[in-house]
Amino acid sequence: MSESYIISGIALNGKARVMLADTTVLVEKARLTHDLYPTANAALGRTLSVGSLLAGKLKNEDEKINININGHGPLGTIMVEALRNGQIKGFVGDNTVYLKYNHNQKLAVGLAVGTDGYLQVTKYSGLKNTFTSRVALQSGEIGDDFAYYFTVSEQIPALVSVGVLVDTDYSTKAAGAMIIEMLPGHREEDIKYVEDLHLRPMSQMIAEGQKIEDIASSLFADFELLERRLIRYHCDCNKERFMGALLTLPQADLDEIMQDELIRIKCEYCNKEYLIKKTEMEAFIHG
Repeated sequence: MSESYIISGIALNGKARVMLADTTVLVEKARLTHDLYPTANAALGRTLSVGSLLAGKLKNEDEKINININGHGPLGTIMVEALRNGQIKGFVGDNTVYLKYNHNQKLAVGLAVGTDGYLQVTKYSGLKNTFTSRVALQSGEIGDDFAYYFTVSEQIPALVSVGVLVDTDYSTKAAGAMIIEMLPGHREEDIKYVEDLHLRPMSQMIAEGQKIEDIASSLFADFELLERRLIRYHCDCNKERFMGALLTLPQADLDEIMQDELIRIKCEYCNKEYLIKKTEMEAFIHG
């Protein structure tokens, strides 16, 4: 199985930005990391896939985005952090969710996520500048919700296609995403062209062996590839970072934690557990 990667380019005489991701390997790594059941895998995988494309739009390697989705469904919160350098990580509140729609037996991501909540995107750029935008969830299916996010928060007409195909053994058979954004100067006929695209599910096309470059070229005769970038599931947590995070707690909470001789902290993104001795923490506090 090849590595996950994203591509970006322009089409429609430079009036549309086209971004695609093959995230099969990345999503499977997330599934194995969190022991995800099929619907939980599909929900997190879709968010990771779109997140990889959003991070690809950032300008500097150390910039990142954070995606927070909570529709108060059984899945709980979905969190994804994606860096411009291609490192992506995420988790879901309940990894054991497995729901299907009765009428077609497809994975019921919308029911698992819920719609009584929000999709929030925070961009972290240089000099600690942050920008946060939040929109109400529309369907909980992830793709529709991100399309709404582009329309409302970024005021950009956009088409979002994202999918995760889960195999019978719960493994990730294929995963991917596509975002088509209209650029300044676009015409109504450009929007009409995109709206009339008869898109098959991204995950289905990838499962059939299609390269995302070929998918882009099949949709746009004038597609011009501008960038290709590898992405991977990677958590950059370490003990010092968690110790620093403890110092941001209210003093009363920190005092309570410091009553124990050994502090146990588990990273939600990679499930690695850190053991911090009280003496280590005291030395860290006093510099």
